[in-house]
Amino acid sequence: MVKELFDCNKEYGIVLEGGGAKGAYQIGAWKAFLECGINIKGVAGVSVGALNGALICMGDYEKAVDLWRNISYSRIMSVDDLQMDKLIRGKFKELDLQQVSKQGKQFFEDRGFDVAPLRQLVEENIDEKKIKKSNIEFYMGTFSISNLKEMEISAKEAEEGFLKDYLLASANFPLFKNEKLNGMKFLDGGIINNVPIDMLINRGYKNIIVVRIFGIGIEKKVKIPEDVNVIYIAPRCELCNILEFNKKKATRNITLGYYDAMKVLKSLCGRDYYIQSQRSEVEYLEAMLTLDEDARRKLLQRFKKENITNTSPVRILTEEVYPLLAASFKLGKSWEYGDLYYAILEYIAKKFRIPKFKIYSEFEFLNLLENKLSERNPTEEKDDFLFGMALSILHSSRFILDKCIELE
Repeated sequence: MVKELFDCNKEYGIVLEGGGAKGAYQIGAWKAFLECGINIKGVAGVSVGALNGALICMGDYEKAVDLWRNISYSRIMSVDDLQMDKLIRGKFKELDLQQVSKQGKQFFEDRGFDVAPLRQLVEENIDEKKIKKSNIEFYMGTFSISNLKEMEISAKEAEEGFLKDYLLASANFPLFKNEKLNGMKFLDGGIINNVPIDMLINRGYKNIIVVRIFGIGIEKKVKIPEDVNVIYIAPRCELCNILEFNKKKATRNITLGYYDAMKVLKSLCGRDYYIQSQRSEVEYLEAMLTLDEDARRKLLQRFKKENITNTSPVRILTEEVYPLLAASFKLGKSWEYGDLYYAILEYIAKKFRIPKFKIYSEFEFLNLLENKLSERNPTEEKDDFLFGMALSILHSSRFILDKCIELE
């Protein structure tokens, strides 16, 4: 399961999906790009992806992270923060009905949320000159209601003074009040093409990193040429509601985006944790097969395979039991033993509430788990066969721990 190292020497195009408040995740990924020295040749984005793309082209990470960590509903829409937060989180009984009625009436009169605060935010934070002078090419997408067609805008080719308008056009979510920009009406670019990978493919990009946030919109079917390498960075969990412009959620999503990007760029192992390892698939298989008698017995009982005769123990595990265990962890049809190995250990790590947002060396992660397991009260998990299995796996990996200690 030794993963290929990411080639930081190539030039990359970055695709930033639309998804409203989920966009904070992309800023976290940008931090990882900066730390790993990723050479960004161009950025293509729609909606919040276009706004974040503009910030990337400006090159001011601190400005971007400060903007997101101080985000609020009222910085995007003309609404009351407290009431909007309760509405988004479904706390309807706590709503001020008079205030909600007033805002609801205004919403219907305006045919959408007034986004004057967003216009001010763009005006204050986007520097058109910096973007046009940037070494990074920047493309954004929107949909022209006036012409009923998708539009792609190149920042360097855009008319002077109109770049901010195009950014607002790209981010013109259907629930926002639709006003004319440059005499035309636009809709959010995600309505027609929420993951604009084609913008870069059509311009000859061969190495592309797509930062997914799974917003609402159409994901256009794009044929990826054989000579184009596409890498995806994506969350495994739900980020937030697309309108949930909440400081706490934004800060958490920046952190998640950073670690998920580092997992890809540094070839880290684990699904929910971030672990440095250079072990081979054979080593993982050996650890999975070297179970003590009690752990093996409980595992076979769990999957009702204890009465199989005339079959070697290794075949029972590899052909009968481990595929069922992998399915229970929802690892997918192409799972490997390294995936199953870490799925078991991460299950235990989550039980012990071991912090996720840290890059662990394998020595550190295994040693931490072994200590936690040795300190526990065995009777508390007597019905959970995975605890015994994890401890057995850790014991069979002792040679790694000892080797790491020798290298310290």
